Amino acid sequence: MGILEDKSNARLFYKYLSKVYDRVNRFNWSEEMRAEALSWLEFGADPTVLDVGCGTGFGTEGLLEHADDVHGLDQSVHQMEKAFEKFGKRDRVNFYRGDAERLPFRDDTFDVVWSSGSIEYWPNPVEGLRELHRVAKPGGQVLVVGPDYPHNPILQRVADAIMLFYDADEADRMFEAAGYEEFEHHIQRATPQSPRAITTVARVPGGDGSDAAGSDADPAAPDAE
Repeated sequence: MGILEDKSNARLFYKYLSKVYDRVNRFNWSEEMRAEALSWLEFGADPTVLDVGCGTGFGTEGLLEHADDVHGLDQSVHQMEKAFEKFGKRDRVNFYRGDAERLPFRDDTFDVVWSSGSIEYWPNPVEGLRELHRVAKPGGQVLVVGPDYPHNPILQRVADAIMLFYDADEADRMFEAAGYEEFEHHIQRATPQSPRAITTVARVPGGDGSDAAGSDADPAAPDAE
């Protein structure tokens, strides 16, 4: 387990990274990559959308181009404060402080569940993927972006010491263990010199996937913050 897969270390890391995150993030996860990932999703009419590990709201901003009912969750209050500056706390987006491995939402709530740049910090990624599956509606979609495992042996040792990096084979194992039956992986890259991202788009079993529609019900479970 990498040093940043410890939740307390990750919170401390983002306390300082949040100050410059939006400036450095675009070299690894660009607007063009975000737009491409969004094009692989089917939002339907009036979708209810969740951004897990929303951070400063980079993914959230893209989701707002496709949905009005958007919810964001992150464990780092410092990251979310940057998102509050963009969207307000309860204006365009409903924000929650919480853990990806214990989502404070009811089952079968969201038409689309998005998570970009978060899974690499989860100590138990399969449990986190199960949670994304649980809160997604039958027939809904889950999209997860993580760092692709490097090919260079030296970089592999560095990567393993820091956080979770994984290739398509490991992604297959994790998603299957989390209960997904239908998914596909895409490799994305901001520039030829940038690290690769592995983006997985999964369909939650049930439903026909063609009539994603939002709900006026409060998505939060009774114990949500």
